[in-house]
Amino acid sequence: MERKFTDQELVRREKAEKIRALGMDPYGHRFERNGLASEIKEKYKDIPHDDFENIHDEYTIAGRIMFIRKMGKASFFTIKDKTGPIQVYISVNDIGEDAYNLFKSADIGDIVGVRGNVMKTKTGEVTIKCLEYTHLVKSLKPLPEKFHGLTDVEERYRRRYVDLIMNDDSRNIAFMRPKIIRCIQNYMDNEGFTEVETPILTTLLTGASARPFVTHHNAQDLDMYLRIALELPLKRLLVGGMEAVYEIGRVFRNEGMDPRHNPEFTELEAYLAYSNLDGMMDLTEGLFQTVAKEVFGKMNYHFGGYDIDLTGPWKRVSMVDAIKEQTGIDFKKDMTLDEALELAASHDIEVEEHERSFGHIVNLFFEKYVEETLIQPTFLYGHPLEISPLTKKNPEDPRFVDRFELFIAGKEFANAYTELNDPVDQLERFEAQIKERELGNDEANDIDMDFVEALEYGMPPAGGIGYGIDRMMMLFLEQESIRDVLLFPTMKPLD
Repeated sequence: MERKFTDQELVRREKAEKIRALGMDPYGHRFERNGLASEIKEKYKDIPHDDFENIHDEYTIAGRIMFIRKMGKASFFTIKDKTGPIQVYISVNDIGEDAYNLFKSADIGDIVGVRGNVMKTKTGEVTIKCLEYTHLVKSLKPLPEKFHGLTDVEERYRRRYVDLIMNDDSRNIAFMRPKIIRCIQNYMDNEGFTEVETPILTTLLTGASARPFVTHHNAQDLDMYLRIALELPLKRLLVGGMEAVYEIGRVFRNEGMDPRHNPEFTELEAYLAYSNLDGMMDLTEGLFQTVAKEVFGKMNYHFGGYDIDLTGPWKRVSMVDAIKEQTGIDFKKDMTLDEALELAASHDIEVEEHERSFGHIVNLFFEKYVEETLIQPTFLYGHPLEISPLTKKNPEDPRFVDRFELFIAGKEFANAYTELNDPVDQLERFEAQIKERELGNDEANDIDMDFVEALEYGMPPAGGIGYGIDRMMMLFLEQESIRDVLLFPTMKPLD
């Protein structure tokens, strides 16, 4: 494919060839360093300028040139490593003419190594006085101008590598995400859970209501799905006696993209034998508060246009009580399907063919009147049976199940169950899902007979929960789009 280069790109390519002609590799080799920018600046920030006459500490650093101010035989430039920027003073008197000429050919974006002594300028900036300059990598493309950086949001996501170079907020998010994940893992481990890995490829559509991505296994000539949830393999491990397990992994749902959804995302699912819904609420509140305190040192976050306070105890309310509070309708009362349909019609709620059931209509009322009102952390429990095929029925009212969702700023953050462990009931739920599929619900589950057989061996009573890790990142990092907390969000290819 023929490529067209700008004048700047042509000049940089010529410089790369000149470096090669000097007997150097324009794309560098291993370079040993013993210092990082932010650590050096932090160590010396409070030492007065005059005290540096007696300080001869030497460091070797490396990074990308982000700024150059050339002044004849002496210059300043700034390099940026993974911790941030640091200023370098370079003089022909310290490094010699050949090395200084090599520096003068450098462009913003080049990667270089510097050995030198730490000093402080008269303006108080911690600086490295260069004693040895090493060219490492020639940048053939100019960086965006610092004034505007990458202003095209789509370009930021497509060329995340440039965004990370230019945008300190993006770099901070990239480094904070693994710290949050590590804190979550430590919390779960300390609560007695074991982290496991389960298959990404599966032959059945189970564990959630979602459309799948389909792929093909050539050796077996078999169509397979990318998993839409982690649930059923983890519950098999409860049958096997592991008792407290969790997994943090990618799941894939063939759905639209918006500020809250990406087709592939990270989920945490956890299952605890001999627990229930209340145990999952306690686990969840502790998890969020632990991350808030240990990673960020604060309990208040601005998210979704609201100031969110994670200090407990969090509100707990049933779905039907929340609907009654907003509409006056009491779905706890015995009600025929016709009566529920009449209520939906009188409230301008459209009911699809596969939603013509009491439970689906209750959920439609919740989505219309309640969901966006749940601002501060709220455990919403007591979902209808029809929308919860893997959940234990409520013993007092079998129209509902022991399930909760955590809502913050009107958005769902977690989904938890007192797990269904009755194999006969489970098979009936699977069969009901097949009927829903026949009525047009392409998100309905398959029948997983191996899982039913696993339950027949006996699964202990248990609580289970799934968390959207990316949405947790959005809350803690105070971002409004999921694309800002994913390094490489799914993007439509450019023509």
